[in-house]
Amino acid sequence: EEIQRETAYPDGKVEKVLKNGCHLIFFPNGTWKKVGSDGKTITITFFNGDVKQVMPDQTVIYYYADAKTTHTTYSDGLEVLQFSNGQIEKHYPDGKKEITFPDQTIKNLFTDGQEESIFPDGTIVRVQRDGSKTIEFNNGQRELHTSQFKRREYPDGTVKTVYMNGEQETKYVSGRVRVKDKDGNVIMDTKL
Repeated sequence: EEIQRETAYPDGKVEKVLKNGCHLIFFPNGTWKKVGSDGKTITITFFNGDVKQVMPDQTVIYYYADAKTTHTTYSDGLEVLQFSNGQIEKHYPDGKKEITFPDQTIKNLFTDGQEESIFPDGTIVRVQRDGSKTIEFNNGQRELHTSQFKRREYPDGTVKTVYMNGEQETKYVSGRVRVKDKDGNVIMDTKL
């Protein structure tokens, strides 16, 4: 672009006004700033390679050169971090966080302390504040983990529970109940 005016300041700063209305300001340390002709689009390129852009809608995009990470802050308060390994984090104004990992696993962290992870194969893991966990598998099976037991529910209605003392209880759709001790010995079986 053609330069309309150039001003050198005593502190070493140089300002160039281009014919298209853009302002370029060069600082002695190597940092430079470009103000777009609209006066609202600003790009600052720092001496260390970091780049900060302010868009007309007040969105701020900051690129950290060393970490190869982009941090975008939108005017509504949403913050998005994009890491060089492909991980993306979204930090919502209400405190919720969503992390998408390079393998496309998505983890949601809720403000009430609950967590939800959605894996590429469709498995969903939900962790409550008390530490109990629900796992929903893509084959229709479901597991519940608590401090007292682990329970698996099968699509056919069968429910198998393993208690912390090692005892196992299996309830079948037919009404049959089988209980095994910690060593796997059947201690009760109501065959119908």
